[in-house]
Amino acid sequence: MASRRHSLVRAVHAADTGQFVSCEAIVVCPRTDFTNTARYRVALAHLLELPVEAVEGQVIGEHGDQAVVCASATRAGGLPVAVPLSQVREELSNRPRRMSAGLGRTRCGPAGAVIAALRAGLGLEDRVVELSVNHEGRWRAIPLRFATGTPTVCLPRLDATEARQLVFADAKLHDAYQPLARLHVHACPSRTEKTALTRTATRIATAAQATTVTSNRTVVTEWALRYFGLWWNATNATADDAPQVIADVNPDKVTEIAQRVADGSGEETVYANSAMILARGDDGTVFASQPDDKLVYRAEPGGPLRVYGCEDVPVALAAARLAREVVRGQLLADGWSILHASAVVRDGQTVLTLGDKGAGKTTTALLLARAGWQLLANDRVFIRPDGDRLLVLPWPSAAAIGLGLLDALGWYDQVRDRVQRGERLHPTQHRKVTDALHSGSRVPLWKESGKELKPQFFPDQLATWLGLTLATEGHAARILLPRITPGAEPAVLNEDRRVRAGDFFTVSTEDRYPDVFGLLPADIPGSEPLLERLGELPRHTLALGHDVKANSDFLTQVAGPAA
Repeated sequence: MASRRHSLVRAVHAADTGQFVSCEAIVVCPRTDFTNTARYRVALAHLLELPVEAVEGQVIGEHGDQAVVCASATRAGGLPVAVPLSQVREELSNRPRRMSAGLGRTRCGPAGAVIAALRAGLGLEDRVVELSVNHEGRWRAIPLRFATGTPTVCLPRLDATEARQLVFADAKLHDAYQPLARLHVHACPSRTEKTALTRTATRIATAAQATTVTSNRTVVTEWALRYFGLWWNATNATADDAPQVIADVNPDKVTEIAQRVADGSGEETVYANSAMILARGDDGTVFASQPDDKLVYRAEPGGPLRVYGCEDVPVALAAARLAREVVRGQLLADGWSILHASAVVRDGQTVLTLGDKGAGKTTTALLLARAGWQLLANDRVFIRPDGDRLLVLPWPSAAAIGLGLLDALGWYDQVRDRVQRGERLHPTQHRKVTDALHSGSRVPLWKESGKELKPQFFPDQLATWLGLTLATEGHAARILLPRITPGAEPAVLNEDRRVRAGDFFTVSTEDRYPDVFGLLPADIPGSEPLLERLGELPRHTLALGHDVKANSDFLTQVAGPAA
């Protein structure tokens, strides 16, 4: 207790100087979301004509325009309340300006925030305080429930809109802290010290199908929230919601299952571009190991899918893939198919771009997205008939954009600048690509196999880094079939290339995510009915060159409203 008091007293002095002082993974500083939350409650109480004490609500994430007002979890007198968000946000924005125009500074707010944190941290008062916290590797302002001086994270439930806002806030804060991360030295707990791990969960849903990811590391579930939050509906959940993916950092389990796989039959495959070894139990349980990634899996018939690893990031990557595979199986069972296409949306109408690898699917989608369309997908989509329409859903994944295309679209310099400041792209990106961005090289990179090495963007970075807007659904209205030829003038070709069975991903043609865990339905309908419906849509076979402006102007005309 003495050391705790000493650290907290140092924090009091820090409040007078405006410094940030870390105290057991809590940053007690004069600009925490404690003040934002207080202002929110005061503003809402005024608008609802209620006493402030009757209002329970929080502001989390960060400050400014990307602060997340937890309106869906707000209560007045213990009951849900309709929050006039526009008025509340206006008040939250105007109050600091009024203080600046008046006193020119905040007189009591920072001191009040620090004193509240001190009383809670010293065990003098049990309460919830919003503070900046390094919670499983991610810094942000979140609520902590203090009981006898011990803090526990108590994130409120968020609706889909709030979850997306938190994704943006997390990404912004994560990118801002990256340059500082290498300056931080982690404290090593003593061998006798035991750290209680809190399980967290993220629910992922689209088209009435859903799965829940739970983990003993919050970074894993936050990764899923970030990965699926803009294309699908990802929200915070409770850890006791029926999980279908359990993703834990647990080196002991890695050793145990890896040994069991090594002692088994040793069936080999490639999953997500990484070598995988499989063993099957007598009861149908699948055990798998990916030694290069230090990951192991256990899938029991009818039970949750478990993945264990030794480090946060590989487990987070695997959990996101597995969650998408669970939902993929559910969607296929519900009549959806997977089409190898990029897609953009405007006013609900979706333009699908098909073609073989290198045909220009990603280029076409990005040019249209840069011209004001919403990006639905850059490589594959889910599609299903619905009455007289064909519904389209995104396939959330990292987006690969070649160095040459990145330069041609005018995004290279801003991406390089972020990378040089210490911000990071998706971890599946090859080191040579990162080195090229640091050195300023714009020359495309290639593997010996002939595959291009490309920068890999998180879904949310398409919005925060490149300024694109993402779409969550649409209905097919037109098909484009481009072919990029150096020196060609953009033109509509007199060719009638139709959608073919080979344009769909099936169990037999899936090259990246084979169904090793038995997640897909046994009887998936053929693509014939969809081929017929897709054949009824307006379609154009196109020639595109390397002139970005000419291509963009041409595509904007061709992708206009369907006749």
